[in-house]
Amino acid sequence: MNNNDNPMNNNTFFNVVNPATGETLNTCPNTNQTQLNEIVRDANEAFKRWSLTPDETRVDALNQMADLIEKHADELARLLTEEQGKPLKGLGSEFEVQACIGWLRATAMMKLEHKELTDSNNKAALLIRKPVGVVASITPWNWPLMIAIWHIAPAIRVGCTAIIKPANLTPLSTVLLVNILQKALPKGVLSVVTGAAGHTLPSHPDVHKVVFTGSTPVGKVVMKNASETLKKLTLELGGNDAGIVLPDVNVKDIAEGIFWGAFINNGQTCAALKRLYVHEDIYEQVCDAVTEIAKTMPMGNGLDEANLFGPVQNKAQLLYVSELVDDAKAAGARVLCGGERLAGNGYFYPLTVIADAKDGMRLVDEEQFGPVLPIIKYKNIEDAVSSANSSEMGLGGSVWSSDIEKAKLIAAQIESGSVWINGHGQVDPHIPFGGVKASGFGVEFGLEGLHEYTTTQSLHLPK
Repeated sequence: MNNNDNPMNNNTFFNVVNPATGETLNTCPNTNQTQLNEIVRDANEAFKRWSLTPDETRVDALNQMADLIEKHADELARLLTEEQGKPLKGLGSEFEVQACIGWLRATAMMKLEHKELTDSNNKAALLIRKPVGVVASITPWNWPLMIAIWHIAPAIRVGCTAIIKPANLTPLSTVLLVNILQKALPKGVLSVVTGAAGHTLPSHPDVHKVVFTGSTPVGKVVMKNASETLKKLTLELGGNDAGIVLPDVNVKDIAEGIFWGAFINNGQTCAALKRLYVHEDIYEQVCDAVTEIAKTMPMGNGLDEANLFGPVQNKAQLLYVSELVDDAKAAGARVLCGGERLAGNGYFYPLTVIADAKDGMRLVDEEQFGPVLPIIKYKNIEDAVSSANSSEMGLGGSVWSSDIEKAKLIAAQIESGSVWINGHGQVDPHIPFGGVKASGFGVEFGLEGLHEYTTTQSLHLPK
């Protein structure tokens, strides 16, 4: 959610732009405050019933939701490409839609169990987990469908109802998604609101939890507004993920993993690899290997199935990425490929690899959230770890080495919610994911993620 994530046009509709052309794709209606209040009211009424449904009913609902997405996969993927910019193929829109299907089915297989706390001659006690109530899901523009499913699947699984507020830059595919999924659910269990009124959800007295994925500054606003009514919060915020490459690696073996860890979704991923620390002994080899891969990747309108990369999603982000690269060049960094905005009306910026980057450059210190990878040379591992941990953010990190045991020791020193060895950014529906420091709190995925949508009750039983 950027500063330009505001309603446009008039009070009834706002424009949605196709980033590949810079032209208006369609308009989206603004939900007004009266409508939003009615949606929240309906969600609360639905919660009274949905929270009491048998477990198998909610399992069936999630699987039906997956079936419906499967049926409408082509339609969803095309619209996603048109409004978000990512290509249909590769790790683009079709991949995102398939991830939605897989996540729903995986979440359907999870189950919360009562936990026995004590069992003595005199008494017994159980820990009961109960659905928290109405959940407000606020989603970003980079993975609009997948992150929506990450939010709503566990909510519906445990018996909550959910209201999604998509980013104003990419609302259309989410509106379509919700319209499709509502066919598997009772009225009021899943709803969508669009436009400015949705920003009032965190402070709404009849919303019981907020799950937000987006930037750290906006996350702080969400947290402040939610505090008025002491809501439960899950915040997955920005990341400036660091990777550390040890001198013992086989560069050819890791180059592709580094490339995709950095450039997946044009680098517009919270847990993408955003700064790479490479030992001086193999520095030029790594720079050359990643650059060679970047140079071969076709970029253009995502509706052309030959393209594996599309535009930056919005003009403000494009200008920000350009500004950070220009700042790095002025400070002495070396551009190995890319480095200048592409001509045309679309928001295209080429895949860019920057050598001779240094801590203190804005491109290294700030989250660029675009198709750029700065590579920093280091001499000793202690300095690399210190630099990796110098960011206020702590979402993900990675260590690249041929010696897994050595890599594990270094990984344990990285201050991040997730750390990968010889990979970066991979997520799994059964493995908890979340940040530390300014990257937020709470986790998604797995049983721990289900817990985020519940309250606990201690049940004391006499013997």
